Amino acid sequence: MSEHPEGRHPAPSEQHEAHGHEGRHERHRHETVHGRHEHAGHAPHPTVERHCDVAVIGGSAAGLAAALQLSRQRRGVIVIDDGTPRNAPAAHMHGYLGHEGAAPTTLTGIGRAEVRSYGGEVLPGRVLAVRRREDGRFRLDLTGGHALVARRVLAATGLTDELPAIAGVAEGWGRGVVHCPFCHGFEVRDRRLVQIVTHPMGLHPTPLLRHLTERLTVVLHDPAGLDEGAVGALAASGVTVERAEVGRVRTGPDGEVSGVELTDGRVLEADAVVVGARFHARIDALTPLGLTATPHPSGAGEVLAVDPRGETAVAGVYAAGNVTDPSLQVLPAAAQGSQVGAMIAFSLAEEDLKAAARPSGEEADWDHRYGGTERTWSGNPNGTLVHEATGLTPGRALEVGTGEGADALWLAERGWKVTATDISGNALARVRAEADRRGLDVELLRADANAPAPFGTATYDLVSLQYGSFKRTPDRRGLRGLLAAVAPGGTLLVVHHDLSPLEEPVDPAAQTRVYDPEAFVGVEEIADALAAAPEAWRVELHETRPRPAGAASTHHVSDVVLRAVRRAD
Repeated sequence: MSEHPEGRHPAPSEQHEAHGHEGRHERHRHETVHGRHEHAGHAPHPTVERHCDVAVIGGSAAGLAAALQLSRQRRGVIVIDDGTPRNAPAAHMHGYLGHEGAAPTTLTGIGRAEVRSYGGEVLPGRVLAVRRREDGRFRLDLTGGHALVARRVLAATGLTDELPAIAGVAEGWGRGVVHCPFCHGFEVRDRRLVQIVTHPMGLHPTPLLRHLTERLTVVLHDPAGLDEGAVGALAASGVTVERAEVGRVRTGPDGEVSGVELTDGRVLEADAVVVGARFHARIDALTPLGLTATPHPSGAGEVLAVDPRGETAVAGVYAAGNVTDPSLQVLPAAAQGSQVGAMIAFSLAEEDLKAAARPSGEEADWDHRYGGTERTWSGNPNGTLVHEATGLTPGRALEVGTGEGADALWLAERGWKVTATDISGNALARVRAEADRRGLDVELLRADANAPAPFGTATYDLVSLQYGSFKRTPDRRGLRGLLAAVAPGGTLLVVHHDLSPLEEPVDPAAQTRVYDPEAFVGVEEIADALAAAPEAWRVELHETRPRPAGAASTHHVSDVVLRAVRRAD
């Protein structure tokens, strides 16, 4: 292991899908059973390159639904979201079965938790550019100088709404100024409704509005290209039609819409205003790939064209949600994301079948981390391990997520019979080289902590998890395997960075947080499992304390230490 692996992971329409990218502020390397998080140097914020199977740009309904599908297929998935959803102004969403009237943030919160429960990561940050590498994979440049390398890319970035240049429209957008009858129609039923028509497709929702209220006035602000037959039919049905330009949308003392002021000085009383926006696909990050937006058949904007599987003109790059179809509300956007996620899973599986391989995204990420020639960590054992293990009688020890093996080697030098495990074969090769150099006997085991029996059937007098972790699964397989490895009377020692500083928000435009602690099993979850079985475990220590002196990095200043003993039968 290393001296102190630093941040282990360390850690407008309310109805239309909210999309975004993401941001950050951390910079730790993470070593888990798969590796651990540490600072790679003395720089305050070293840059990091992560590797995964699928990178999802945008963490709203479509992006999260796709990520959930893919995570459940055991694919390494990283979602990047910049927190700028299209429906940010809306307080509620409608028409989503089972979530009717919920806030958009409530749905995305649930979705993120579900993705993380299968080990998918959701990172705050922003993707600046996507390029294809010579090996066929894609490199995503992130804010903060970080990068993500993925086999497939899914753009779920949504649209930007271009509002008419009418005073008061932008200020009331998503509240008193709306555009979708399915999103907001019921809430404005029977009220004084003024529709401002600004482009040829503006009359498309008008028959729906007419059914929702008999107090509808249609203002032809820009009548160019309108179907005069449709205008005549509306007038004949009793709808008031005004041929005039709008000066501004007026609001009352309470901030609610009160009327529409025309340029001729007249004021139309209104409780709500309907106006259509032009829309533009958010695909700036994809332009290095040669992808461009395609005019939408409505003439009201542009989208990113995809085939029936959701794949764009660039093989390996997919898209879902409003970026491909402006009409999708949150429910169908999520459904499309789920379907496209399944198509990506098929694509990866077929590629792996041809190669006769079953690659692991997690393993690839950590093998890349240890793939260079330079040492990643300091080579010093962690100070907390030294402090806690010095008084223990040497026996059999299991070092989980050993990294470059400094902790395992320190234990071996003090008479422990050590088995060191890691998901990365490159990491274990470094441990072997150093053990041979020192003349130490350390058993090496390449293992994913979430495998059915990652550590075999043996049990150990000391099981050490230092600044490491492993991906969550709903059945808690990895956690159960970790606890099962402790022999009766044996000690479990878990040391983790205090991640409370990561609760601070980041500016996605400036920084991307490159690890998601909530996708990994943390020390508190382990402590809860021990507390739930007092008949089996005696917790001797569970506290937050200052990090021991000597760490190369200073990003984290405190550790959480958990030491427990399995009760003997």
